[in-house]
Amino acid sequence: MTVFDDLESEVRSYCRNWPVVFDTAQGARLNDVDGRSYLDFFAGAGALNYGHNPPQLKEPLLEYLRRDGVTHGLDMYTVAKGEFLHTFEELVLRPRGLDYKVQFPGPTGANTVESALKLARKITGRESVINFTNAFHGMTLGALSVTGNSMKRGGAGIPLVHATPMPFDNYFDGTVPDFLWLDRLLGDAGSGLNEPAAVIVETVQGEGGINPARVEWLQGLADLCHRHEILLIVDDVQMGVGRTGPFFSFEIAGIQPDIVCLSKSISGYGLPMALTLIKPEYDQWGPGEHNGTFRGNNLAFVTAAAALREFWSDDVMERSTLAKGERIHDTLEELAGTARDGTLVPKGRGLARGLCFAQPGLAAKTCAAAFERGLLMETAGPSDEVMKIMPPLTITDAELEEGLTVVRESVGATLEGAAA
Repeated sequence: MTVFDDLESEVRSYCRNWPVVFDTAQGARLNDVDGRSYLDFFAGAGALNYGHNPPQLKEPLLEYLRRDGVTHGLDMYTVAKGEFLHTFEELVLRPRGLDYKVQFPGPTGANTVESALKLARKITGRESVINFTNAFHGMTLGALSVTGNSMKRGGAGIPLVHATPMPFDNYFDGTVPDFLWLDRLLGDAGSGLNEPAAVIVETVQGEGGINPARVEWLQGLADLCHRHEILLIVDDVQMGVGRTGPFFSFEIAGIQPDIVCLSKSISGYGLPMALTLIKPEYDQWGPGEHNGTFRGNNLAFVTAAAALREFWSDDVMERSTLAKGERIHDTLEELAGTARDGTLVPKGRGLARGLCFAQPGLAAKTCAAAFERGLLMETAGPSDEVMKIMPPLTITDAELEEGLTVVRESVGATLEGAAA
């Protein structure tokens, strides 16, 4: 362990909560160097929707490497890229009636957000972007400008401008009509609001506290954008690729964003990969106007295509995710009922779930208690007040029940300790 303390930057974070050296992983489990197994309710912060080292993806990847397939190709045409594009159109876009051009902006979620913001400004000639309270969109400067968390914004070291935050769904606990403030500002020539190029939104805020937007709120937002000629960007980096049930998290609302950001689990194997989906009329880039050395990860193309064929040729994955999500919800409701004073609040959608603690610090203590019992979970929310549950979508029913047992024990131990 000393090599990490001696050489790795102080910026490291997850490893501080899980101070063991992991060595192998398969499915919903990781194993440390001492042979202890940990059940994974973290799933690489949403990058491992199909679990660790899924065999259906590993074999095509190994075969591609064995035959010396191109690994690095920037945006050159390759067999791997072509197969991914064909598969993505056939299994994702066409069945949903979606017409998007596919941009490969770079390997991370922040890359796709940056490209979306730049493109929206290029299309409209406007600078300002509307974002939402408690949003998280990435750690680069453009993405940070539309992120809400003050600690993360503070790391920029410079003013973060050209973005205007607005209240996310239920920010005022239902006491103020949705979009009253934003709609009024947009229609008032004296409001002082800079005319926005775009609105960027997560349909379920992950890092912000597992906050799901209601269907009618999302539909209202899409309508507002249409009426005011503002581009709608959906950041589906963490909640896309089936995390909430459907492949895209916005499908539940029946809307079609102008630009969609995907990353994390799109490669299927935890390999770096990101997509920016653009309505054809808005694909106004000049050649090379947004680029990056690692925007063409051919290994990720191979595993991504294999993942789509394996898991998205039918609706089995979607139905399974929704059913498992309801099982978690039932457990969280059960735990909330034991509190009887509203101090525990279940949150989420699909297999993105959370339990909000009224008392600061208890969510972190619960996650620590779970780690001691062999379960990985993280916290979310502006004050880390939410215990976040995001297992692989492929977790077995038995593993899910095993993990939920640990969750019950950990919450109980934390509440007993707090009462004492």
